Amino acid sequence: MILKDILLEKFNSGEAEGLGIKRICELFSAKSRDEKNSVIEAVYELQKEGRIVYDNGRFILLENSKFLKGTLKGNERGFAFVITETAGDFFIPPRCLNGALNGDTVIIERQVSSRGSTDEAIVRQILKRGTTKIVGTFDGEKGYGFVIPDDRNFSVDVYIPKSKTMGAKPFDKVVALITDYPEKSRNPEGKIIEIIGKKNDLHAEELSIIKAFDLPLTFPEKVERELDRIPTEVYEEEKLTRTDFTSDLVVTIDGEDSRDFDDAVSVKKTKTGYTLSVHIADVSHYVFLNSAIGKEAYDRATSVYFPERVIPMLPKKLSNGICSLNEGVDRLTLSLVMDIDKQGEVKSFDLVKGVIRSKKRMTYTAVQSVIDGVIPKDYQEFVPLIKDMYSLSKILRNKRSERGNIDLTVEESHVYVDEKNNIVVEPRKSIDAYKIIEEFMILANETVAEYVFYTEMPFIYRVHEKPSAEKVEGFKNFLKILGINVKWNADTCHPKDYQTLLENLQGDALFSVVNKVMLRSMQKAKYTPVNVGHFGLSSKCYCHFTSPIRRFPDLVIHKIIKDILDGKDVLKKYSEFVYEASNHSSMKERQADEVERMMDDYYKCRYMKKFVGKEFFAIVSGVTNFGVFVELENTVEGLVRTETLPRGNYELDEKTYSLRSGTKSYTLGDKVLVKVLGVDMRSRKVEMAIITKIVD
Repeated sequence: MILKDILLEKFNSGEAEGLGIKRICELFSAKSRDEKNSVIEAVYELQKEGRIVYDNGRFILLENSKFLKGTLKGNERGFAFVITETAGDFFIPPRCLNGALNGDTVIIERQVSSRGSTDEAIVRQILKRGTTKIVGTFDGEKGYGFVIPDDRNFSVDVYIPKSKTMGAKPFDKVVALITDYPEKSRNPEGKIIEIIGKKNDLHAEELSIIKAFDLPLTFPEKVERELDRIPTEVYEEEKLTRTDFTSDLVVTIDGEDSRDFDDAVSVKKTKTGYTLSVHIADVSHYVFLNSAIGKEAYDRATSVYFPERVIPMLPKKLSNGICSLNEGVDRLTLSLVMDIDKQGEVKSFDLVKGVIRSKKRMTYTAVQSVIDGVIPKDYQEFVPLIKDMYSLSKILRNKRSERGNIDLTVEESHVYVDEKNNIVVEPRKSIDAYKIIEEFMILANETVAEYVFYTEMPFIYRVHEKPSAEKVEGFKNFLKILGINVKWNADTCHPKDYQTLLENLQGDALFSVVNKVMLRSMQKAKYTPVNVGHFGLSSKCYCHFTSPIRRFPDLVIHKIIKDILDGKDVLKKYSEFVYEASNHSSMKERQADEVERMMDDYYKCRYMKKFVGKEFFAIVSGVTNFGVFVELENTVEGLVRTETLPRGNYELDEKTYSLRSGTKSYTLGDKVLVKVLGVDMRSRKVEMAIITKIVD
């Protein structure tokens, strides 16, 4: 063992705990200068790593000290918060940052503020810098320049010496590598490593967001080399050991602009109900987890979707080619064939390796036309199939409704660029055709999860835990403010209670706000090898099985299922990996959600530029100590800052979700008339002012 490890053991055993440098040297019988220097170096290494801290002349383990370790979250106004794992969050005034910046891992010491607050702290040590690259706008002078970060939480500009500007000009969007973090008041220093384009250019701004999250725009060469060995069609010998579904009436249903199809379905009416076949692209036949393609898929973990582009998990040769269930060609699948009775219960099922040939690439809008009685010419022969699919989906939806499924989807935005190159923002329409595929995929995910659960094999479940008692009570208090009283509590709440609440609010202006607050009150769904059920779907067992082209957990699940079917040793192969893959995939999913939301916000801001000065009806959708957020009917959210409200000393009342000043108040759910004041493209916020509060 190296000296540092031995020293750490002595701290853990208590031998070195609370000693000064001199006593620690004596503990190691260090007498010569070299021996003492080695011990001192080991002490300082442990201190630099945050394992031990120095307090009043003695060294102690961090966990035994008054100090705390956390991650710093910056703010454009100069202050910050430090999020700790054990003691909550702490406010850091600007004077107490001591050179720490957004994303840094730091050691803090609690402070008592001038107001007597105990949730303030001062940064005592920076353990690790959280930001090495900055995306922003270059502002140059004759001999030097600065990069103004797009991320306002990184509250200082980065100094760029003249020799390291790469020829960047003012208003260029750039990527800068930070090369030096000076002490306290000076700016970080860096060098420009990429010039993206001009500020306010849509393509450049889009790339800036992508690069801020370090998302990959190309695939590595070793992935491209492996792709050369992957076929473009299914070989006859590959079909021999598979169940042949090529003569079945199998179809895909997707959006008009979809390019990859990883699920296909077939429905047959029977005497006792229906036979539903869900065919999922057998991506795992072509992608091995330890291959270059498999490792890249693990790193990406999910496809990321923007209004005008997709950053895919898999290369196009797979996602749009051999793995895509394209019309009229043979494709390999993992197929689930379920016999379902007239009440929607799965009476039996088969899970097999299959081969299909899709008979029709259907679109949601065309299928909806058939449901509505307007039949496109090329859909005539598929009308009976669509009617059977629709009938079965309604049975399945009613069954889920009876058990208490919660419709957790807040009205989503549909942000896109039309054929005239104009940005369009509108609420995403919910049509019955969407629900057909949604019901079939949910049932497939539940059936597969339950099947593997009872084999007691390693697996990746999709779980959604029950809301915490604190969140449930907070949500109930919010409902009470709106005049809605519910009888359930944290111990007795059931998904059915939430579902009933939303059903009662259908058509009410408060529906969207209540749905949003409900979402905030709930846990976030995640991947885990331990099944704890899915609260939102009121499902005892759930997984993601149906999208292996765009989600890594689905790909792993396919590998596990096929190994189970082939009688291989799944326990030894996947027991540890499912934990690693679950944690990584959950983290990458959260990142994808964040960057997609950020991109949508940018597009919405560009869209709203043409409405500056216009008035709209809106609903208060959020309250903060610096203002309120309002949501327009088109789903665009705007910020109304406190300083634009009628004069008053406004304070945030968290219990009532209100911003109050005397008799004046703005509460979540209030209907208001607002005016668009302007658009802040850097912060991606639409600035608005409330003209009047509307009283029913």
